[in-house]
Amino acid sequence: MTVHKIPVSVLVVVHTADGQVLLMERADAPGFWQSVTGSQDEGETLEQTAVREVREETGLDAAQFELTPWALTNRYEIYPRWRHRYAPGVTHNTEHVFGLRLPEPLPVTLAPREHLRYAWLPWQAAAERCFSPSNAEAIRLLAARL
Repeated sequence: MTVHKIPVSVLVVVHTADGQVLLMERADAPGFWQSVTGSQDEGETLEQTAVREVREETGLDAAQFELTPWALTNRYEIYPRWRHRYAPGVTHNTEHVFGLRLPEPLPVTLAPREHLRYAWLPWQAAAERCFSPSNAEAIRLLAARL
């Protein structure tokens, strides 16, 4: 039986108080940089999804830091190259944005099947590097939250 992804996800902008943002390069799409992101699992709250995805993608325990829901939701068309992960006919995803504030840029442990490398960048440079328009916009909104 094929288990399809739920078309509800979280985007977690991992950042420091001075505006450094963590980005990771996708293993399945080299050159595509992004924040922590991932689909909700059955029965999870959005906050649980955010904590799980941060742990899976970075090795960091989000519960040790300041995880904040931003009350920002994006609905977007799923890129055709990734639609096979969802049930037939699912074309759109709803993404819920969180911020995770760290005391300083910390080293992370990447999930090698998901990401190739990571970088800590000033928020402006991070927004420019993101391939996803909603991810770039969330990073630009960080400036008002610092």
